[in-house]
Amino acid sequence: MLCDDQWFIERCEETGSAFALALDSDGRLHREQSAYQTIEVYSTTHFGRVMVIDGFLMLTERDNFIYHEMLAHPVLFSHPQPRRVLIVGGGDCGTLRETLKHAMVDEVTQVDIDERVTRVAEQFFPALCASNGDPRAALRFADAIDWVRQAEPGSLDVIIVDSTDPLGPGEGLFTEAFYRDCHAALAEHGLIVQQSESPLAHMASIIEPMHQAMRRAGFTDTELLGFAQPTYPTGWWTATVAAKDGPVRFERAADAEALAFHTDYYTADIHRAAVAQPAFVQRAFDALASR
Repeated sequence: MLCDDQWFIERCEETGSAFALALDSDGRLHREQSAYQTIEVYSTTHFGRVMVIDGFLMLTERDNFIYHEMLAHPVLFSHPQPRRVLIVGGGDCGTLRETLKHAMVDEVTQVDIDERVTRVAEQFFPALCASNGDPRAALRFADAIDWVRQAEPGSLDVIIVDSTDPLGPGEGLFTEAFYRDCHAALAEHGLIVQQSESPLAHMASIIEPMHQAMRRAGFTDTELLGFAQPTYPTGWWTATVAAKDGPVRFERAADAEALAFHTDYYTADIHRAAVAQPAFVQRAFDALASR
């Protein structure tokens, strides 16, 4: 990460590229070193306030809705009755807000290791935290890997892993051991979804190993969801859904068609389109299936 008085610049070594945002006159609004990571907030000319963790852009006010909606709604509409939801990470609380839009959801526990991310979000991104006081929500600040390991077997319907990149605190969330614990914590028809980086930059290094690890952990089907994310490396991002038993299906398509709440990106048609794969991605998954 590079930053001067006028620009925030994030370099992506995997693609030999960089992404830059022009800062407005307020520049950097906040910087702190928590027990786990460096958290910064900047004010930009065109993307509003942005949160940066360890030099990597986590969210902007302008485009975070795409990521948060695509992490929450496809998996929740793919489960027949998503009553009990766990969010792993998600400290900015945007995914929590989207999850709580589903009236069928009875309880959401969010477990993030770093409380300071949530407190910074509450201060600088209050719209993302608008549902933090919902009586169905419980915020826990702990090691989510340990939390899942100790969860009662079959106690969850959906697990949403809203993590940082597989570095630092997020590294352990991309392992077969973690997926085995998630598999055990899920009830019948349970689903897990996890952000899975960019196909252009991370197909072989992250996405393929993730799908392999999920299947080795006992998940019977995996599905990749693609969506645009302008401020993440390459501008193209994914989430991976895995089913505890049976295939991943768009179980509640009728509910998605008659959407009962406001979204800015997600629709039933977007959901269907997100699972269509470009040729090179499909070839990679066909090769995995033949092994």
